[in-house]
Amino acid sequence: QVQLVESGGGLVQAGGSLRLSCAASGRTFNSYEMGWFRQAPGKEREFVAGISASGGFTIYADSVKGRFTISRDNAKNTVYLQMNSLKPEDTAVYYCAANPKGPLTIATYDYWGQGTQVTVSS
Repeated sequence: QVQLVESGGGLVQAGGSLRLSCAASGRTFNSYEMGWFRQAPGKEREFVAGISASGGFTIYADSVKGRFTISRDNAKNTVYLQMNSLKPEDTAVYYCAANPKGPLTIATYDYWGQGTQVTVSS
């Protein structure tokens, strides 16, 4: 069993930056692929970024490519999402997830955090 706890969300002006963290419990964190998803009000949950277990492979949604960076520190059981040049359309609840059943980009992960709110004002 893995528990995921996100932090780092908040209110920021357009053009600003935030760094989200996702702390995981359990000894098997470094064997899990990880992903970040987001869900805005009235919209479906969408893929943001994914990372392999070693951190050597990353993938991004086109909407965040070049602005967001996913990384992980396996010694700290933590995955990060650095978000730069934020836009109002990035406003959403952001979720981290562990151990996908299929592709990193599809929301079929075994474990999910509770989410953290990111609000970008114009």
